[in-house]
Amino acid sequence: MIDVQEFARRLSTLGADQFTSDDVVDLATAAEVRISADLEIDATLAQRLLDQISPVPPVTGAQISASQWPPPMSSRPAAPSVSFSSPGAVDGPADQPSRPRSSGPARNGRRPRSGQTDR
Repeated sequence: MIDVQEFARRLSTLGADQFTSDDVVDLATAAEVRISADLEIDATLAQRLLDQISPVPPVTGAQISASQWPPPMSSRPAAPSVSFSSPGAVDGPADQPSRPRSSGPARNGRRPRSGQTDR
């Protein structure tokens, strides 16, 4: 948990806007939450405050209220965004041509007899 001043400082590091404690109080008022300067902000309250900011900050309430700041960055690159031009463009199983699904040599349906001969 963090206090109001720390919440404002962390918000300021996320973008071009500088946030003050008064700005955090304004966010709380918009979220219909009563806060004071000495109130500790937990992940749930932080998320409610973040939900009042537009555009949405790139962190969650849990990340901004965590003891470690800034949040750890992944060493893996972010996946590119995906957009679908047509929601029905994916072929389903019925649309695909039928293929034999056997793996291995074809069988003739008769089981080989093991060493017995007809008499």
